[in-house]
Amino acid sequence: MYKTRRLRLMEQLTDECSVFIFSGKGVMKSADEGYPFTVDKNFYYLTGLDREEMILQITKHNGTVNSTLYIQPYDPVMAKWVGGRMSGEEATKVSGVDQIRDYGDFEDAVASLYNWKRTLPEFTVYVDAWRYTSTQSDSPAMSFLKLVQNKYPTWNIKDVFPALTAMRMVKDETEVNHIVRANEITAEGVKAMMRAMAPGKREMELEGVFMLELMKQGCKHTAFSTIAASGKNATVLHYGENTDFCHEGDLFLCDLGATDSYYCADISRTFPVNGKFTERQKAIYECVLKAQQIVEDNCRPGITTRQLNQMVIDHYAAELPKLGLKGPVSEYYYHGVAHHLGLDTHDVTLMESVLAPGHVITNEPGLYIAEENIGIRIEDDLLVTEDGCRNLSCTPKTVEEIEEIMK
Repeated sequence: MYKTRRLRLMEQLTDECSVFIFSGKGVMKSADEGYPFTVDKNFYYLTGLDREEMILQITKHNGTVNSTLYIQPYDPVMAKWVGGRMSGEEATKVSGVDQIRDYGDFEDAVASLYNWKRTLPEFTVYVDAWRYTSTQSDSPAMSFLKLVQNKYPTWNIKDVFPALTAMRMVKDETEVNHIVRANEITAEGVKAMMRAMAPGKREMELEGVFMLELMKQGCKHTAFSTIAASGKNATVLHYGENTDFCHEGDLFLCDLGATDSYYCADISRTFPVNGKFTERQKAIYECVLKAQQIVEDNCRPGITTRQLNQMVIDHYAAELPKLGLKGPVSEYYYHGVAHHLGLDTHDVTLMESVLAPGHVITNEPGLYIAEENIGIRIEDDLLVTEDGCRNLSCTPKTVEEIEEIMK
């Protein structure tokens, strides 16, 4: 599978080129402790390997594609302390790479590549030149980019991100199955939260209930930091403190997700702290649930997430006055209804792209009424099919289902 992906990638690129993708390097936290390592998702997508300090090189020469993986050598001393590094044989078995080389040989190998290609009129180096903020530290890819610019300035340098993004946006059957499994795990976690909820519980206690259920299911990584927001906190889109207490009569909003082989679920549910919606809460909740159904009914190839979002706005414009909400829709609904989902929660996306079969997006309308301490968001994950969409989520969401679980 990974070799096929690499070949598909190289079909999109010019001949006489090399692609360099870096797995990443762990970041130190304090003293001798490091932050948990998360592999670069493009590296994982092309290799299936979840290890730091690895480099994938894919070269196309006269139409022939070869791949080389640079890995750290086995260290018997470190193996006694933290476990052995992955062997070359293990890496080849997972990734299907053509050649394994020592990580320390990388810069000399780049120099040899430069000398080999000097007779060509043109040679192109592709890297993932990702940078999210101007102040973040250089990634290994950005450090390599600077090395190329300094030592091999005659090479063309291009960003491989557009080609990889186009591939990653379309999920194959294996990827969809991982997202389905992540949703199944998430559903069990949310149901456990519903059963554990009671007035006086702290938000982080409910987060802990969710995490415990994920661990029971063998899930090591959450898709993102859990939002566990009660009362007015739920009107803050990315609330993350999770320290307040849940009070009688309030609603509780959770936005969370499990992963399966790094593929994410992204689910939001809102339920009453005391297990029973008031009539006012139910009316607003049903309005949001209807908005979500409108998106699901209209999600299909050829449409954009911007168009889906406008449908939500139009629905709210008609329904909010009936709920006594006189302000503009933007006062109560101030985010988009969808984003792409995959190896990243906010997955890679090409600008202004239309939906196509194989795309997976979220469906997450909400309403936020701070003066009433009400924040409601209901979120599922949709797979775009040939003639519509398939809801991959299985977490209970109707008023009746929620109240029955919380009895």
